[in-house]
Amino acid sequence: MSIKTIIVDDERLAREGLKNLLKDFPEINIIGEAGNADEASELVDRLKPQLLFLDVEMPGKNGFALLEDLIDTPCVIFTTAYNEFAIKAFEVNALDYLLKPIQTERLRQGIARVKKEIADISADSQKNQLGDKDQVFIRDGEKCWFVKMEDIRMIESAGNYAKIYFDEYHPLIHKTLHALDERLSPSMFFRANRQQIINLRYIDKIEPFFNAGFIIIMKDGTKVEVSRRQSVKFKEMMSL
Repeated sequence: MSIKTIIVDDERLAREGLKNLLKDFPEINIIGEAGNADEASELVDRLKPQLLFLDVEMPGKNGFALLEDLIDTPCVIFTTAYNEFAIKAFEVNALDYLLKPIQTERLRQGIARVKKEIADISADSQKNQLGDKDQVFIRDGEKCWFVKMEDIRMIESAGNYAKIYFDEYHPLIHKTLHALDERLSPSMFFRANRQQIINLRYIDKIEPFFNAGFIIIMKDGTKVEVSRRQSVKFKEMMSL
């Protein structure tokens, strides 16, 4: 396994130190590095890494702000000198949180989590794409449903879970939004933002919004914000 990796840290010596530690992990393929969030955002869009080693505190946007800018987020391991951000890091689905100076054994544990996550995503992506008329089995606790894909109006991220909206129900399943997105038909579902995938057939109207983005209003009244970047993709996809 070769894991395409980008290191994001405003301190050059910290980047060099991490690269030196990673020499013991031949599966880590460092394809780029960035000293701030804006550089990192451009690299992620262009190089499509599978893993980010991400510092929290950086000049300008911090590591959390960078993740908010990304739509398809790679696996993330935070690297920081501050332990007070740990809870927030796991709320944004980070796979690990390493305190500087980074210990080799802790690094090994984090990379093991990344390898498992990538293997799981790969297994999901190899399953057949789900068509409009396909039905899926959903279980949440003691409740079960057999639901047609066309009846799912929205899927929303909830940490390492996804909330599936259909009829009056919204059960949770143990899948990430990214893993589900791999199997959804692009003719029916659209990744509106980092947190939500919508069924295009449930759109009622669209309204302009801040910074060239727009708001999609679903038929049930739910308002979904579409970022400027995703707005461009939506227009390209839906225009004549």
